[in-house]
Amino acid sequence: MKKNYYKKQRLGTVIRTVILWGFMLLCIFPFLWMIGASLKKEPDVFQTPFTLFPDYLYLDNYAAVWGGKYNYAQMFGNSVFVTVISVVVAVILCCVAGYGFARLKFPGRNKIFILYLATMMIPGQLLMVPKYLMFREMGIYNTHWSLILPACFSIYGVFLMRQNMQQIPESISEAARIDGANEWQICFKLIMPLCKPAIITLVILLFTWQWNDYDNALLFLQDKDLYTLPLGLTYFMDETGLKYNLIMAAGIITIIPIFIVFLVAQKYFIGGLTAGSVKE
Repeated sequence: MKKNYYKKQRLGTVIRTVILWGFMLLCIFPFLWMIGASLKKEPDVFQTPFTLFPDYLYLDNYAAVWGGKYNYAQMFGNSVFVTVISVVVAVILCCVAGYGFARLKFPGRNKIFILYLATMMIPGQLLMVPKYLMFREMGIYNTHWSLILPACFSIYGVFLMRQNMQQIPESISEAARIDGANEWQICFKLIMPLCKPAIITLVILLFTWQWNDYDNALLFLQDKDLYTLPLGLTYFMDETGLKYNLIMAAGIITIIPIFIVFLVAQKYFIGGLTAGSVKE
């Protein structure tokens, strides 16, 4: 009986493993085709019989995209500028606001926090017209600041940092106050280093959201010299006339920074997401 039970258990494990591998290959196949197409000459992208990767290495696609007439290098620089500034400012503000809601006691703290979280229910599309009118009055329409300023404030980021900071024993802060540390020193020199997994998780999320932001760039940017990559990729597809080898090369260049950021910080990602999810 036990042998039959263990055989069935092993068979079930093998079946689940095969199914999971099948789903994984199904998900990763478009990315593999994307890489292969970016290394092919244009006539070979849809050749028959089908080959995933060419038997040659054609890097001229990347050279044409990056250094050609399509201005893709400048769009890449625009995305880096907008994303880095907005992420750095947003992380600092989220940490400070999270510390205030988690560690400081003031009248109406919990009610203000609930009201703050309630704004997450407002669809972002509903705010586009008010932001458009406001940015025109402020004189920052058709500038990168129209993308940076809204991204500097993250409701989810504040929530994530607050939940994480609440798990840190209050005795640590009390000991620091006894030693003469003020609230700013406690926040930046004591609490934030202890929240490293949550901060890195927040960096990954904010970087991904801002790097892939298409709607705001489409609405607030008119000058092609200001285009970021999501909007620039659409413009690039129109300019190339659907040359898929060039489009796939441009797509690879676009996703490389996200891949690098996640690859470097992945070991902190799950821990940062789950931190604060269980209240002891």
